[in-house]
Amino acid sequence: MTRLQRLTLLKWGSYALMGIVLLVVQDVIMSEMRISGATTDLPVAFILLVGMYEGLENGSVFTLAASLFYWFSGSAPTPVCVGLLCALNVFIGLFRQMYWNRSFGSLSLCICISIMLYEMLLFALGLFQGLTIMDRVGVFALTGALTCIAMLPMYPLVRVISKIGGESWRE
Repeated sequence: MTRLQRLTLLKWGSYALMGIVLLVVQDVIMSEMRISGATTDLPVAFILLVGMYEGLENGSVFTLAASLFYWFSGSAPTPVCVGLLCALNVFIGLFRQMYWNRSFGSLSLCICISIMLYEMLLFALGLFQGLTIMDRVGVFALTGALTCIAMLPMYPLVRVISKIGGESWRE
């Protein structure tokens, strides 16, 4: 293996390890901490953050693989989350790359929009299937807001990991 291949493997392995750690933290710690019935969704924030940070080419593949792992881990609420995460990453990431400059502000705004859309689409799906009631819309919105806040401390770590093997572009 060349040096660049080893570094690329280290980079994506670090992302995978961080994703697994966040799944464990979400399931063991954060699921027990509730604010008005809402908690964070750390794996979703991480998947969308890495997916948008790495760009559409690499980020979309990561989003698909990570969301499948998220579903098969048993933490995801429905298999629809795989499609939702992939679609949100592609469409909102494409919008970001086409119209906005690459910056921390545009990245965090797009991820927060994606997280809120993800939570509201999960709520609509649950409402349609009879799994939740209309009164819980606030809990889903609060979960989205808490997840957006929890995403912000992840950014520096993702940025450091992304620099392994060379910096593809500057945020």
